[in-house]
Amino acid sequence: MQKQGPAAMHSLALCIWIFSLHTTAEFSSRSELEYEFGDYRGRWCIDEQGFVYGIGEVYQPSPAACPCTCTENGPVCFRPKCPRIHPRCTRVRYRACCPVCEAVSKVCVYGGKTYRLLEEFKLSRCEKCRCEANREVYCSISGCPALHCVDPSYEANHCCPVCKNGPNCFAGNRIIPAGERVEIDERTVCYCTYRDGTWQTQPHATCEPRQHLLIQHFFHSQGY
Repeated sequence: MQKQGPAAMHSLALCIWIFSLHTTAEFSSRSELEYEFGDYRGRWCIDEQGFVYGIGEVYQPSPAACPCTCTENGPVCFRPKCPRIHPRCTRVRYRACCPVCEAVSKVCVYGGKTYRLLEEFKLSRCEKCRCEANREVYCSISGCPALHCVDPSYEANHCCPVCKNGPNCFAGNRIIPAGERVEIDERTVCYCTYRDGTWQTQPHATCEPRQHLLIQHFFHSQGY
């Protein structure tokens, strides 16, 4: 290969410079309308997929990103109001800047403990709860019937008290059984109130003077 002299090298450099001037002039002579998307500097915004957005357009830079408005100073993004996700969500993915729950735990968590779906449990003797299919815990309190005694008993595994000694009431400081007239002293007879086929819930007995009862008995025996 023959070596080129200084004159040849000078001619080659001159040709490259002239070509460069021609290309630059041609590029500069093109109007902005010839470029469909411009060069994005202060006029356009672009997302991670390469799509271009004009000034004032709202777009998402990526599927997980917050919405943005394209401005002359670049994208201005804002966080929308996101819906709340389930408190027992086990897998979260972000879409359009908001968290989306993709998996929910199939148990109920209540009071720091975990319960299976449809499992029933007690918080106390009277409060019963159940883990429902929607993974929410619903509780109810047992209602107890009215007592017909003044000395109820409470058992460990039962919510409501029971009258082990049957219906009764107070006659002063003394407990007397229902259904009987009890002589409290020489002058007084007491009995638990009975009305409409049931024992009343009043804790205190009805007491009458014994003399009044004797008079009633006398007239009754005489057929009056």
